[in-house]
Amino acid sequence: MSYKPSIPKGTRDFSPDVVNKRSMIFNTIRSVYDLYGYQPLETPAMELMETLTGKYGAEGDKLLFKILNSGDFLDGTNRDDLPDITSQKLSPLIAEKGLRYDLTVPFARYVVQHRNEITLPFKRYQIQPVWRADRPQKGRYREFYQCDADVIGSTSLTNELELIQIIDAVFSRLGIKVTIRLNNRKVLMGLAEAVGLGDRFTGFTIALDKLDKVGLEAVINELRALGIHPDKEVLLISLLQSGDKPDQLISKLRELFHGSESGRLGLEEMEKLFSLLDTVTPGNAVEPDITLARGLNYYTGTIIEVVARDLQFGSLCGGGRYDDLTGIFGMPGLSGVGISFGADRIFDVMQELHLFPEGQIDGPKVLFVNFGGADELYSLKALEYLRSHGIPSEMYPEAAKLKKQIAYADARKIPYAVLAGETEREMGTYTIKNMHNSTQQSVTLDQLAELLRK
Repeated sequence: MSYKPSIPKGTRDFSPDVVNKRSMIFNTIRSVYDLYGYQPLETPAMELMETLTGKYGAEGDKLLFKILNSGDFLDGTNRDDLPDITSQKLSPLIAEKGLRYDLTVPFARYVVQHRNEITLPFKRYQIQPVWRADRPQKGRYREFYQCDADVIGSTSLTNELELIQIIDAVFSRLGIKVTIRLNNRKVLMGLAEAVGLGDRFTGFTIALDKLDKVGLEAVINELRALGIHPDKEVLLISLLQSGDKPDQLISKLRELFHGSESGRLGLEEMEKLFSLLDTVTPGNAVEPDITLARGLNYYTGTIIEVVARDLQFGSLCGGGRYDDLTGIFGMPGLSGVGISFGADRIFDVMQELHLFPEGQIDGPKVLFVNFGGADELYSLKALEYLRSHGIPSEMYPEAAKLKKQIAYADARKIPYAVLAGETEREMGTYTIKNMHNSTQQSVTLDQLAELLRK
């Protein structure tokens, strides 16, 4: 019986057209990171299990892909105990390594391991795939790319400002209109204390973070189950529905947080960040969102989330401030802030909104038609000349029928075809055909190169 080829669930093949579109996204993000002085970093696809385990919580540990030890992976185990051993006890004995779950923990490991080699503050970016043994579904894969940028070793809010500028620049270049939402973990604590749920902070923020998904009524019902007082419920609803500008909202919250030190500190940070934003005028909307609580147990200050304005598609980018990233590896007290672009969601949004350029994004700009013999040699010299001038060029490999060669160029979305037969060879010219409108013109080699450069 013949084998039907397939790939693991939750992974994907990418055709050349899709790879070119994804490369456009990656290159745009990378170019902006470079522009702001971030340094590229790459870490291994696999890490030691002791590096990964316990960093993502019990549920996260279940999603780690483990790699069996090389050779006899049962070597060193007591085989008499194997029938009775549980998978949790067996796993550390036969799998010392695992595929990275994200780029954050490997980054923390790198900073601690290379602490004597890096200069603080350390600004790095990383664009690499990660793996999660999750249940595959639409928009959720077992293998996907993350595009992270972090500044570690500085508490200055100008770092948050710079990351917001990076977000604004990336989405402006990609043509996606977005809203950049901001909150602060300390503001969330102040709000919880103001409505009498400070001792139920986690439950309060989990409920609040669902507002976009389940609506106000469902959120209030969850808060009632936590024990919110009716008077405080009315106060909270008025804040959530106010639609205030940043300065108006901060003014209201300052009055509300008179008894919360954490809340006041969070407001000071948020107010300073918006005052910094006033000096740079980003092209996309930047708004306060006191319901935003992503990564509750991870972030300690500013929280950032980005959504598309023209399409409901979840978060396209997110991040925030953390005060002790490297503490998990025994180097406490090193504050940082970071963001991560969701390349897969960005791709889907650009496809849905038809934001990719029509025709070919990358690849050959011109196909030389092959007439064989002396004409083929004439075209090969021109081909070498164009490539030496940085112009991606290709020639059909055989002297096939003209119709077949033109159809090939059309299928490849190559914008121009060059026909160089006996007449052109004798005159020292080339006939270039625009594949879009079928117009033709006779040009010299230098003119051909100049036209293709444009």
